[in-house]
Amino acid sequence: MASHDPHLDALIVPSEDYHQSEYVSTRDKRREFVSGFTGSAGLALVTTSDARLWTDGRYFLQATQQLSDRWKLMRIGEDPAVEIWISENLPADATIAVDPWCVSVDTAQRWERAFEKKQQRLIQLSRNLVDEVWKSRPPPEINPVIVQPLEFAGCSVAEKLKNLRDKLSQEEARGIIITALDEVAWLYNVRGNDVSYCPVVHAFAIVTPDLAFFYVDLKKISAEVESHLRENGIEVRDYGAVNSDVLLLASNELNSTIKGTQTKHLNDEKCGSMEIDLNKTGDGQAGGKDHDLIWVDPASCCYALFSKLNSGQVLLQQSPLALAKALKNPVELDGLRKAHIRDGAAVVQFLVWLDNQMQEIYGASGYFLEPEDGIHENKHLKTTKLSEVSVSDKLECFRASKERFKGLSFPTISSVGPNAAIIHYQPESSTCSELDPDSIYLFDSGAQYQDGTTDITRTVHFGKPSAHEKACYTAVLKGHIALDTARFPDGTNGHALDILARVPLWNMGLDYRHGTGHGIGSYLNVHEGPHLISFRPHARNVALQSSMTVTDEPGYYEDGNFGIRLENVLVVKDAETEFNFGDKGYLSFEHITWAPYQKKLLNLSLLAPNEIEWLNSYHSECRDFLAPFLDDAEMEWLKKATEPIAVN
Repeated sequence: MASHDPHLDALIVPSEDYHQSEYVSTRDKRREFVSGFTGSAGLALVTTSDARLWTDGRYFLQATQQLSDRWKLMRIGEDPAVEIWISENLPADATIAVDPWCVSVDTAQRWERAFEKKQQRLIQLSRNLVDEVWKSRPPPEINPVIVQPLEFAGCSVAEKLKNLRDKLSQEEARGIIITALDEVAWLYNVRGNDVSYCPVVHAFAIVTPDLAFFYVDLKKISAEVESHLRENGIEVRDYGAVNSDVLLLASNELNSTIKGTQTKHLNDEKCGSMEIDLNKTGDGQAGGKDHDLIWVDPASCCYALFSKLNSGQVLLQQSPLALAKALKNPVELDGLRKAHIRDGAAVVQFLVWLDNQMQEIYGASGYFLEPEDGIHENKHLKTTKLSEVSVSDKLECFRASKERFKGLSFPTISSVGPNAAIIHYQPESSTCSELDPDSIYLFDSGAQYQDGTTDITRTVHFGKPSAHEKACYTAVLKGHIALDTARFPDGTNGHALDILARVPLWNMGLDYRHGTGHGIGSYLNVHEGPHLISFRPHARNVALQSSMTVTDEPGYYEDGNFGIRLENVLVVKDAETEFNFGDKGYLSFEHITWAPYQKKLLNLSLLAPNEIEWLNSYHSECRDFLAPFLDDAEMEWLKKATEPIAVN
């Protein structure tokens, strides 16, 4: 920073890669490298005399534990945003640098506006300074692109391209730059293994009314994939060629290349850029409606590509693929339902195994019984121990035995006692805790199957839960049921529904710091927009629509004590209502996740009759759906776990 010309007063290191991904490959974890903080969300700021890390409520406790005393934790929602802090604390004319490939258009422009107050400048770097000091940075991996067959995709590439081109025509645009990895994969019906837990490939796409391009490392393309793309009119170009092709698109000179011509692959997958002062670029607002617009999603397109366009020709608007991908087709919905049944069977098999292990190794009373005195007489009968990692690995083994399993959908959150209060806790074998029959155990996990992506959370106790733990668990379940059973007018957004899951906790003076629900992909990213159920303002931006998927996951966390979360995946569907006020139509939810809730953790006196009826009905469906996948002993356990509760 000191030797850079101009001298840099600050360097911003985002979490994102060139595609603004939530989860990134190992070699793109630059923020983790400089800070030591391993959470998926955060932003690091390094000045000449200071180092600060911003993250959200899911990671406050984790960041406190992982950051050294050289770092200052900044809590998003409680402390000033990074651009406000810079504007208020760095001198006038300060130069703040960022790699333009790792920051989105809307974020860069928001920073720029904040810096204008003191004539501070946001500088776009031509080389990433973290990469220069990261001597052990992992090399690029060459993972093959694979085709997602129509039997699982449910919609052909030709139809998706036609629908996209119809959108371009409606907006009078002559092209779109697609940068989000899951959108590229969904549009072209391809998948990959370039990012752990996310079946995506590092690639860009450009689509015009007549042409379609796929920018990817050419070594990843097999003859089968090349044939699939060629049959759909898609031209494969090298990953680095997107840099020059965006310039050609801007000048309306982008054409199909002669067969066999390839753009030279750029070193280190760096798409090359000019180093420029962002204050000298255009504002990116759309120009006149003359079919000369280029569509760019300001939330997912990197500033490096946007900066190559003339500001007057840009349509800054959410990608039309975001909503199209979120509205699952019948084949995708069928696959998701089937994947969740197999996944539920794996979770039940895990619970049966874990229940037996806790009793055999620790003398625990188990999943069903409570010891009257809370004491386990036969604790550690064996030398074997169960750790957060070892039981997490066992859960993965059960999933791996299921048809069409492709891997996990995110790092399993396997957490005991105080660790369960760390919302996105990720155990490591060298430091993780041993299971404890006297403490709550929370596991949040999911898998990638070729026909669907899963995400489920259950919280259990194998000893004697306290009255407070039961009250909190029951409040979380009440909120979980309230959202599951909601009926609401078509056009309602997730911000309006978020309160339903919180009211039972609010009645106790409790709450949780994360959103209540996110979309989920069809053998794609486990976190999928553009909709969500959350208290955050941007949850107002997109209404829930029939055939969307969304999670239902309220929780409660006491630092240093325990954590509780319950999560199912829901499908939005049309609701049957007696009336139809305003002719809006009404929506409701269908749950597709199947695993029991632990009755031992419930305070039944706090449940209303309709909530007990919901629980009994859900448990009955669990037995019906999972029976074909369980052996006799596992089925007996499930029957006991799902015995009906008497309704007073």
